[in-house]
Amino acid sequence: MADTQHLDQIAERVERLLLRHEELQRTNALLLEQVQALQTERDSLKSRLNAARARIDALLDRLPVATTAEPHSKDSSA
Repeated sequence: MADTQHLDQIAERVERLLLRHEELQRTNALLLEQVQALQTERDSLKSRLNAARARIDALLDRLPVATTAEPHSKDSSA
């Protein structure tokens, strides 16, 4: 009788572990989906950033080259 009770406890524990395992697998699948979505978003943002940098570089290239002007000398006499 004690053996039957012990086996029942083991069987119950195994069932709980199996349920927990399935739950963790579902959670893991959801987390993987989130990671993939975030990676896609990150790649999109990187692409947009690179495009913006290219546009800024193109605008900077169109700016006229500044000539070096002589610094204004302040009159130190008081």
